[in-house]
Amino acid sequence: MLRFNNERKLFNGVCSSHLNSLFKHRNLSYKSSQETHDWFPPHPPPSPSSSKSVVRTVCSLVCQSYYQQQTQFKSTPTQLNLSISSDFLMAEEAITVVASLADEAGSMVALSFFYWAIGFPKFRHFMRFYVVAAISLIENSNLERAHEVMRCMVRNLAEIGRLKEAVGMIIELRNQGLDPCTRTLNCVVSVAAEMGSVDLARKMFDEMCERGAFPDSSTFKILISSYCRTNEISQVDQWLSAMLDKGFLLDNATCTLVLSAFCENGGISRALWFFHKMIGMGLKPNVINFTALINGLCKKGNIKQAFELLEEMVRKGWKPNVYTHTILINGMCKIGWTDKAFRLFLKLVKSESYKPNVYTYTAMISGYCKEGKVNRADMLLTRMHEQGLVPNVDTYTTLVSGHCKSGNLTRAYELIHEMKKEGSPPNMCTYNAVIDGLFKKGRVQEAYKQLDIALKHGLQADEVTYTILLMEKCKQSNLKHAVMILSKMIKVGIKYDMHICTTLISSFSRMKQMSECERLFDDAVNHGLIPTKETYTSMICGYCRDENVTSATKMFERMTEHGCVPDSITYGALISGLCKKSKLDEARSYYDAMMDKGLNPCEVTRLTIVYEYCKANDPLTAMKALDRLEKKLWVRTINTLIRKLCSEKKVEIAASFLHKLIDKDKNLDQIMFTAFVTACYDSGQYVIVSDIQERISKGIG
Repeated sequence: MLRFNNERKLFNGVCSSHLNSLFKHRNLSYKSSQETHDWFPPHPPPSPSSSKSVVRTVCSLVCQSYYQQQTQFKSTPTQLNLSISSDFLMAEEAITVVASLADEAGSMVALSFFYWAIGFPKFRHFMRFYVVAAISLIENSNLERAHEVMRCMVRNLAEIGRLKEAVGMIIELRNQGLDPCTRTLNCVVSVAAEMGSVDLARKMFDEMCERGAFPDSSTFKILISSYCRTNEISQVDQWLSAMLDKGFLLDNATCTLVLSAFCENGGISRALWFFHKMIGMGLKPNVINFTALINGLCKKGNIKQAFELLEEMVRKGWKPNVYTHTILINGMCKIGWTDKAFRLFLKLVKSESYKPNVYTYTAMISGYCKEGKVNRADMLLTRMHEQGLVPNVDTYTTLVSGHCKSGNLTRAYELIHEMKKEGSPPNMCTYNAVIDGLFKKGRVQEAYKQLDIALKHGLQADEVTYTILLMEKCKQSNLKHAVMILSKMIKVGIKYDMHICTTLISSFSRMKQMSECERLFDDAVNHGLIPTKETYTSMICGYCRDENVTSATKMFERMTEHGCVPDSITYGALISGLCKKSKLDEARSYYDAMMDKGLNPCEVTRLTIVYEYCKANDPLTAMKALDRLEKKLWVRTINTLIRKLCSEKKVEIAASFLHKLIDKDKNLDQIMFTAFVTACYDSGQYVIVSDIQERISKGIG
């Protein structure tokens, strides 16, 4: 029978208002904390006599249950089957029970009761219960089990947002001889990461390490994995370096996670460097590691490098599986190597080891649809059915989209009917493809009808849906409704991108509503969106249409703020605007700057600047502006310019350019020459025509 000679002292300690008196008879001391509010009972405890009876009864039942189930020695606590309700025992009494059991029956019996108790909320979230259990185990010199209790406390109190308190208590228990250990550190960091707070995990890591816990490879893996999931690549890099410096090696699973994170965030070179460094340190890569890297290379369009890695994989004794091949097929289709992808697909079909799966077929179907070869895509769908494979929603959606883009909406509707028949109802992506196809066909009412059907089936309009609707309104120049769609999009919590803003800005700029363009531009920047080259070009075009070349020039100069490099279209828009305002010197400086950067001005830009100089009776400067062009572009521009000058009866200036043209190219464009002769006759300039014809007849170059 258990002895309870210390039970009264224990119970009195529980009811004490100060932590240091909790186990005074054991010469223990605690530091009180205001954060740990459940150290103080919310109501007066029951009378000592009744509580003592309850404690004695529970202790007896625990021992009886434990020893009945303990048929052989076990190193783990036995699961108790107590025939009592948790209502029978108050939280304060549970503290006394666990301490008494540890004293009189040993750690394993106490732990059995502990695990039974934390199955109930009133004990599960009661911090003092964990602390008393841990201290009792410490007194029994069972530090491993004390840490086990602390880890339970961390996990369970984290459920109610009290992780920081739990960690604080672990640190406080150093005073009782329980130094933080690596396993407990890993538990704390893991729980913090699972709560979605990598910053908290980092803070807990720093705090516990300062208190004597030593991180191991698992600690680093937890933090690295967490930063991978949040795409904080700089932190992944930092923790990887710290881990490698300590000589720790990643396992294959974490290695795959890191490789995928690097690849998805544009760090292909970093991923390859890290992969080969891991191999050099002793990691034996598996097919999943290689496939993750191949996937990253394919997504970046580096197909040749992906196949080189495939060869390395085979040399190391790993055979690519169907997923590896599917990734390669998908990558090749995306860059237009559909025929090569199909040859690899056929190898899978003929293979005895691996057969193409639904994803492989879908990748191949997608490739054919992108090239407009929808008949071949349909043949692959038939082949899937023959192989006993069930096409998924992505397979059907890819085909629906392909047929919509090719204009065959009848076939698209047939596929949607087939989807429903096979139990794979169309999703919003499917309907988006149909709606977009209908809009492009001009079947506006039918498109809205399909949208209503999708919404009635419980589907939610997504970013693509709103973008399609917004584009349609812009195409109709119904900008009021376009802005309303954008507002609705923001209201329902869908983030818009710079492409949408640029589309709206372009539409407003065509209508010379630059105040609205400026508002959209500023809102986008304030929301953290980065204007693109197209955004700036649309703004510049709008300002030039509005004859506000000062603002257009300022916007052009601002492009460097967001790392945008103007192209020939951007330059052309600004040059055209400056020419219209007769600012030829400024226009010429931008024209020369464009040429200095190796950009070829389009024909409109070339013609605009030389024509404006001709209008200003300065054909010599006009001619100089064309000197840096290659011969083919030079000849084309002169031919067009001569026709334009002739249409305005400026035959003398046209003649000067025609003489230059004969110097460079004796094979005159007959349409241009006919227009020139006609203009000369209409203007009575017979001598000019005679001189030109004489040069041509004599072959003077």
